[in-house]
Parts: sequence; structure tokens; C-alpha cells
Amino acid sequence: MQVDAALTGAYPRSEALVAATRDLDRGRTTPEAVAALFARSEGEVVDLERRLGLAPATGGILRWADLFRPIAETWSGFTVGPLTRWFETNTFFRQPILHHPPERAPGALAARLPAAARTTGTRAKAILPGPYTLAGLLENRSGETNEALVHRLGRLLAAEVTELKGLGYAGVQFQEPLLVVDVPSGPRAESVVAAYRAIAEAATGTATTVWTFFADAGPALPVLARIPVGTIGVDLAETEPEELARFPEGKGLGLGVIDPRTSLPEDPTAVVEIVRRILGTTSPSSVTLGPGGPLDLLPWGPAARKLEVLPEAVARLGGSA
Repeated sequence: MQVDAALTGAYPRSEALVAATRDLDRGRTTPEAVAALFARSEGEVVDLERRLGLAPATGGILRWADLFRPIAETWSGFTVGPLTRWFETNTFFRQPILHHPPERAPGALAARLPAAARTTGTRAKAILPGPYTLAGLLENRSGETNEALVHRLGRLLAAEVTELKGLGYAGVQFQEPLLVVDVPSGPRAESVVAAYRAIAEAATGTATTVWTFFADAGPALPVLARIPVGTIGVDLAETEPEELARFPEGKGLGLGVIDPRTSLPEDPTAVVEIVRRILGTTSPSSVTLGPGGPLDLLPWGPAARKLEVLPEAVARLGGSA
């Protein structure tokens, strides 16, 4: 079984980039200068991913103010709402407000993804919000039920996947913390499965991943098993290894072995031991090691040091297990 490593979420902005965006807000620099710094920083993240063997490359989605902002700013039907706490963290996102059924703007979301990830000869992966998490965290004034909205968002994200395939993206990952924080059941679960069926039809030939974090994935495994994606990712800071004995056969298993809540690097020996322990009770089609959730709560330097653990762990596992 193949064991790989990947960046599984947003990467932190450097101090220089944070300062530049603040200067832009205060009129002390120009949009062109900040855009150039973003492009250079994205290239640095791609270089880091390449050096550590993390693939496909993401570029860290540094330009995204939060997971939902590009959709709220480019798809029709939305406005950008108030600052809202991002789960149980000390960070915030601007809650999207949906006024009427949304429609995507062709090309707009792809333009917000790091060009460096797909222009340096590397395989690239786009990281997008999942339909269930997006529907659950926006303010819905559209009149549609939550179930209908999840299904609609799945169809719209499927159209985005079709466009990203045409641009050469090798993979698409959907961030779905709400799937484990508020596990869907009944009609809500059926809407999630339907949404991902639409995505799967569009993604033929493209690797697809759903990554969960911020809560124990164990209770959500029955619905996660039904979602037609290639890989399911879980946050091992929240999920006990024993829970994964029920992981569905035939799917790739993403293991969040890097804890994004602390700047202390993990012990490679401990990472290898926990991976082997999990593989003793599961039969996934592949294994991907990565951060349990987005690393953007950490400073740039500590985040890079934590990622150094991944290639060492993969090497100790022999690239297979």
C-alpha cells in the first residue's frame, strides 16, 4: 500500500505578507506590490512542498482571507457578512450571507487559486470548501432548505471541478469539518451523498479528497463511507486510532498526524508507530500523511518545521506499509 504526504489545508502567511496586507488597508502600499508578494510567497510554499515531497502541490491558498471568501465574493447570490468565530478556535471568518439561490461565475474561483501550484511542472491540488460545511456555516436567506442547498452547492462545485480539470489540476480536496462536528443523518446525510455524487461525476480521472477536522471522525464514518471520493482524511488529534478499525475498505485514508494547534514538532518515531498501529486494523487503498487541519493558525517558521516530520515518517515506512 502506497504511503504519501501532502499539505492538507491553508498555510500561514509570512510576517512580511501580513505586514504588506495591513499596509495596503492603510494606503501605505499598492495592490500591485502586494500581489507580487503573494505570488512570490505562493512560489515559496510550492518550493517547500516540492522539497519535502508533499504532493500534489497547493501553494498554500495564501490569498484566501478565509475558506469561504472567494465563493462569497464571486458567486452570485452572496454578500460577505459579519465576523464569525471559526469553530472553537480564536480566529474568525466573514460569514457568507446567501440571499437567493447561488450561481457560479466561470473562471472566478480558479483565478483565486495559487498559479504557482500549476505552473512549475508539479502536479497541483485545489483546496475548496465542502458543500455541507459551506451550507451549514453560511446565513441562508434564500428560502431553500438546507438539504436542497447542499445538493445545489454540490452541483456548482462539480462545475468548478470540471473547470479545474481543464486547467490541469490533478486533485481537488474539500474541507469538511462540519461533517464531524455536526454529523448529518436522515435527509441531511442523503443530501451530502447526492452532492458528492455530482462532484464524483465531474471528477472522473481526478483525485478527490474530503478532509475532516476539529472533531472525532468515528461517529461520522457511516456517512463518510458513502461519500464517493477517493480519500477521506481524519484529524488524529481528535480521533482515536481504534475508531478507524471501522474505516471503509477501498478508500484512501488521510491521517492528520501533524497537530496544527501546537507549534511543537511531532516525533517521527511516534508518527510511524501510530500509522502502523492504524494499518494493523484497517485496509485502505492508500495512505496520505498530513496536518490534521489548516496550519494557518501557526507562524510560517514553526509550520515549516512541523512539516519536516512528514518525509522522514514516509521514509521510515518505506513509502509503503
